[in-house]
Amino acid sequence: MAKELVDWFNKVDTTYHADLERLNELNFARFEAKLDQRIAELRSEFQREISRLEGKLERRLDAVAQQQRTALAELHAELIKWMFLFWIGTLGTLIALLKFWV
Repeated sequence: MAKELVDWFNKVDTTYHADLERLNELNFARFEAKLDQRIAELRSEFQREISRLEGKLERRLDAVAQQQRTALAELHAELIKWMFLFWIGTLGTLIALLKFWV
């Protein structure tokens, strides 16, 4: 009688163990599906944020490049002005020296 009771408990234990294992596998499958979905959502969110930041960086770089072009153009104009004044001064000095010697 004790052996039959032990066998019965073992069968019940095996049944419950198998049921618990199936339940755990189902729960893990649901968890894994939710996790995969959340990872996909995060990837999509990261891609949108990266695209937004790339656009923002590109706009800022374009603005800096435009400022540099403007500054370079102003410097170019300033250099031409000073070169013109230098050559006018040099020409005036040369003409004065030529009149003095002739």
